[in-house]
Amino acid sequence: MDDGHGTAGRGLRVPWRLRGLLLACHPLPTAAVTSLTTALAAVAGVRGVVLATLAAAVFAGQLCVGWVNDLVDSDLDRASERTDKPLAAGRVGTREVALAAVAAGVVCVPLSLSLGTVPGVCHLIAVVAALGYDVGLKRTVWSWVPYAVGFGLLPVVVWLVSPAGELPPVWMVAAGACLGVGAHGANVLPDQSGDRAAGVRGLPQRLSPQALRIGTAAALLAALVLLVLGPPGPPPAWEWAAFAAGALLALVAATPSGDRAAFPAAIGVGGLAVAVLFARSALG
Repeated sequence: MDDGHGTAGRGLRVPWRLRGLLLACHPLPTAAVTSLTTALAAVAGVRGVVLATLAAAVFAGQLCVGWVNDLVDSDLDRASERTDKPLAAGRVGTREVALAAVAAGVVCVPLSLSLGTVPGVCHLIAVVAALGYDVGLKRTVWSWVPYAVGFGLLPVVVWLVSPAGELPPVWMVAAGACLGVGAHGANVLPDQSGDRAAGVRGLPQRLSPQALRIGTAAALLAALVLLVLGPPGPPPAWEWAAFAAGALLALVAATPSGDRAAFPAAIGVGGLAVAVLFARSALG
């Protein structure tokens, strides 16, 4: 027997709150960064335990960053009546999200350092930069810096743990940084007006909508240009075809009707970049 407040009620609430906790971690960016980094590592020749450890470290770091982001923004989200935000909608509690963020951060440290001191520290710097964005930089003109640092360091981590065991070429780090800046703009585009109303004044929120769209597309295109023209020698025809496909994705962010699709388009550009690197490796 159950009166609606006992075991059966708890059984219904726990999965619901767990779902809220998972949604509070920003699942799309978390999954995208983890999967793209893991795929890049596989392309670089990382295998087995090292690949699994790298994936776990990146996943833990992204979980921590996502949960902290929602914690910091919870009051603004409630004031804005953001029903899509689990904390603001009451689908998960502040204490649960805080504990999950701390746990993910604690787990991220040994996972990262087990990759080696230098790559581990590089990854932790990327995570700290993202946390810096969460707790303050997102409201300043420097909001783009954590994205540039974090995305620029990911290929550094991957190459250091790869069989090559060395730093990646400069053009690859620069391409990662440009992709990060583009992802920042694409992430803000759908909520730019709401962010402004809430007092969030990062660099994208300070720009006009059209300037933000153009800047986002330009950053993504810059990443593609570096990808194609960075390596020595003339690019083959198939790379220019890949560039054209990526350029179409990037231009989605430049159209007013594409604001909601801008972030998935940025993920698509990242996926295409990894595919190009894989094809380049396979073709010698």
